[in-house]
Amino acid sequence: MASPTAASISCSPHAQASVRIDTFGGEGLLFVPENARGIVIFAHGSGSSRLSPRNMAVAAALQRSGLATLLFDLLTADEAADRRNVFDIDLLADRLIEATAWAARNEDTCRLPIGLFGASTGAAAALVAAARLGDGVAAVVSRGGRPDLAGDALADVRCPTLLVVGGDDGEVLALNRMALERLRCPKALEVVPGATHLFEEVGAMEQVVDLARAWFLKNLDRSAKGAADDFCGQI
Repeated sequence: MASPTAASISCSPHAQASVRIDTFGGEGLLFVPENARGIVIFAHGSGSSRLSPRNMAVAAALQRSGLATLLFDLLTADEAADRRNVFDIDLLADRLIEATAWAARNEDTCRLPIGLFGASTGAAAALVAAARLGDGVAAVVSRGGRPDLAGDALADVRCPTLLVVGGDDGEVLALNRMALERLRCPKALEVVPGATHLFEEVGAMEQVVDLARAWFLKNLDRSAKGAADDFCGQI
């Protein structure tokens, strides 16, 4: 993994800052609340970006609960134009690892336990990244994700992992159930009744938000701080 060269960006409490992951030029939005309890890094799905309204809704709820958030583009504009890159899980995982390393060097976030939130193909990238980083990641949440695309990496994930799927998203639900069986970490599958893949139904995204917030608050507590400190010193 390349060593990040990004300069630390100091954010005043409750301010959102535009940042750049210098190793590959990914644009991001960083929010650090006062006395943050952890940071959640978002990996969006195929064809989406840091401005995904669904991920931004989840991020806003986490921010109100005292968690820092980093939403960023896993691909540059030129890379995203090649559809093969959108489904290159190894490439997306590498980018997520670089962003995680960036957060571990940033003066405002380097002491915070790290969680990963992935949607669609971003969920697979989050799980591959978590498997590679080991104790450097404290929790993962997948929203309507394709964890099955993480393949053999599923067995190597150590951190608590939550899979959230719409009840009417039949094929993806079946794939999540198969992925759940391959995970050996603390795990859970939550099904949102009546929801389809994008959770566009009334109240569906609110349920996703509640589930994700509870999972991260439970697992990104100060007991995970030691792992964050170790990771910060390794990179």
